[in-house]
Amino acid sequence: MTAYTEFTLAAIQAAPVYFDREASTEKACRLIEEAAQNGATLAAFSETWLPGYPFFREVKTSSLRRQADAAYLANAVKIPSPTTDRLCAAAQRANIDVAIGVVELDARTHGTVYCTLLFIGCDGKILGRHRKLKPTYGERTIWGEGDGLGLTVYERPYGRVSGLNCWEHMMLLPGYALMAQGTQIHVATWPTCAVSTNHLLSQAFAIQGGCYVIAVGALRSPEDVPEKFRPLLMGEERPKSRSCIIAPGGNVLAEAAAGEEAIVVAHGSLEEVLMAKARCDVGGHYSRPDVLQLLVHGQPLERIIQPEPVGTATRAASWAPAVRPFAIAASTPDNGQETHQTDEHTAVR
Repeated sequence: MTAYTEFTLAAIQAAPVYFDREASTEKACRLIEEAAQNGATLAAFSETWLPGYPFFREVKTSSLRRQADAAYLANAVKIPSPTTDRLCAAAQRANIDVAIGVVELDARTHGTVYCTLLFIGCDGKILGRHRKLKPTYGERTIWGEGDGLGLTVYERPYGRVSGLNCWEHMMLLPGYALMAQGTQIHVATWPTCAVSTNHLLSQAFAIQGGCYVIAVGALRSPEDVPEKFRPLLMGEERPKSRSCIIAPGGNVLAEAAAGEEAIVVAHGSLEEVLMAKARCDVGGHYSRPDVLQLLVHGQPLERIIQPEPVGTATRAASWAPAVRPFAIAASTPDNGQETHQTDEHTAVR
């Protein structure tokens, strides 16, 4: 008999401490350990959980809105940094993989943030990061646009893991890029998993990709927001998130109670994944690369191009900055010495 790998997935439905990186990190570490105690192999947090989704995105410019913008930047997360070190240490202590949405600070300018999904291994090392490719509506006043570096499927001992942020699930091509790399467990992060569309898109990904999906959203009540910034909520009610875990066929295996803080867990098996992919593998036997192909540019976006001095024998195509946008390994102190993937692009059939 074939022995199939089994695993336990967890969706962490909780409120961060909005505008407070340190307090949110402390809470995240506690929730990581709690998810591991519930037997989770992989635990996922919502979109920009640390230190919170920008609920003020649609508010017109005012003195308070500008102060919120500044506070949001001030509490953003460098990758790597002492903040990610704490998350990595928590994952290692708990022996659990973690996917967590963070507000990532641009390491060069310190004036731009990204909606980033950060992947951490159970050994305490950063696996990778994915920046949201296209912020939605008012999010474009908050976040910069991401790049293709994070359109990656991570090979883990229990399965292949991927992730996208919110309406990236509406874009089709990012999802296809991950499906064609053989994703088996997908993290779908949402600001709140209360809208039926979010559930439908997550279920569609599970069906099309033949994979498990962790669809996870955050919570937010006025009490979770600093009193100073509560007027920016504009009477918004607490989102009634219903985070869930979805099987490869699209069936919901487990779901959180609406609006309640919870860690939802469900068991999975690669046998279920393989049965689904044997029927339909959209990046393999159910594709037509002679008709349709996808080209993915998988390098980080560089804004400074510096040619070699005049008189040198060769000129570099671009300048590799001292401060790079991402480090594959766990961080050292913020000294600017980081490395990143250099593959220029990946062709996906």
